[in-house]
Amino acid sequence: MAKARSVYRCTECGHEHAKWVGRCEGCGAWNAVAEEPVLERKAARAPGGRRAAAASPGEPPPRLREVATTPLIRWVTGLPEFDFVLGGGIVPGSMILIGGEPGIGKSTLLLQAAARLEAAGRTVLYASGEESPDQLRLRADRLSEDAGAVHVLGETRLEAIVGAAAAARADVVVIDSIQTVYSDTLESAPGNVGQVRECSGQLMRFAKESGTAVVVVGHVTKGGGIAGPKTLEHIVDTVLYFEGEVTLDYRLLRTTKNRFGSVDELGVFSMTEHGLVAVPNPSAVFLAARADGISGSAVTALMEGTRPVLVEVQALAAKSGYGTPQRVATGLDPKRLAVLLAVLERRAQTSFADLDVFVQVTAGVRLTEPGADLAVAAALLSSLYNRPAPADVIFLGEIGLGGEIRPSGAAERRLAEAARLGFRRVFGSARGMALVPGVALVGLEHVEQLVRALAA
Repeated sequence: MAKARSVYRCTECGHEHAKWVGRCEGCGAWNAVAEEPVLERKAARAPGGRRAAAASPGEPPPRLREVATTPLIRWVTGLPEFDFVLGGGIVPGSMILIGGEPGIGKSTLLLQAAARLEAAGRTVLYASGEESPDQLRLRADRLSEDAGAVHVLGETRLEAIVGAAAAARADVVVIDSIQTVYSDTLESAPGNVGQVRECSGQLMRFAKESGTAVVVVGHVTKGGGIAGPKTLEHIVDTVLYFEGEVTLDYRLLRTTKNRFGSVDELGVFSMTEHGLVAVPNPSAVFLAARADGISGSAVTALMEGTRPVLVEVQALAAKSGYGTPQRVATGLDPKRLAVLLAVLERRAQTSFADLDVFVQVTAGVRLTEPGADLAVAAALLSSLYNRPAPADVIFLGEIGLGGEIRPSGAAERRLAEAARLGFRRVFGSARGMALVPGVALVGLEHVEQLVRALAA
């Protein structure tokens, strides 16, 4: 059969080219031109593979209230943190993308989930383009779960994978990874931007038509994107990021998109010699190694989706030995650190001008919400004056450019988690702070009050 005609289209502006070029002629973007197939039009198919009947010209489309509703069914994997991040389990007919750096543990997590799904009566096909079935067996032998019932396939051609899934009548198909899969409709090599988009599109159509849930693995590139283009994230239903330092034992599974649940949920796993183990109480784990009586340490409560998590912020201000003082931030936006240092110097009469400043968030957590500003400032001031912050205090609040302290949202849930772990006081804005029993509020209106409280 003759191959379908293909065009070269820019992923940024959509400009078409007669052949591949390094720079788009339309918008000037580099390395944005990808090959895409031009397929013949086919009759639309309804879910389940049946051809949809063409609507007559005089018949209007149905109204939303006339559409029949069906209950949302989820398949529980048996890994509590994985199910929590997904919103309760895998939705049939959905497509899930799990991204992360190579070696972080994505394949181990999915093989464990596949084993538990098989034990629950679901048929799973694990298609790997990076490992042979023999290598998968060696990986499975190290796990605590019995993955012997999982169907395995060492194949990179998309059409063969879809055919094997149909033959096995698989409920769940795992593709590891999408960068190794190619389609016969394109002549480009696997991993090419066009191949990744085309294979993802075909897998999405297969999932919607057959009701099979498809889970694909995508490695994170140097630019921070999954499998190259961001458009891949718009195709799928759910996007998960697997994060963490390879040298640490803990892994963080974060949701950035979920059509069937809330986003920004966080699941915590511990990497052991027998696979990944869910951590049901992340706050206690993150604060387990915290030492009392050490300056430069402050605790804050973050909202990761619907779950409050307590983390420790550490800071070190030391005299600069040469040239321009350093500003190093780990787990925090360096620009946000620069803003907080400027506010402390201008509004609170403190000086970090001749000091090297180092700030890090423990356990590999990232501070993305402004409610952690007060904890960062408290850690900096504690290190500056070399005086430890009170051990039973958490810091919660946003710092404005004028030095004012503003309240954070969902304070009641944050404080309830803090009270459960033994914290009895909260430093934060006196306005709009919903207290919980057992936690006393130390109201602050300005950063100058924070300086006086920590310098005393």
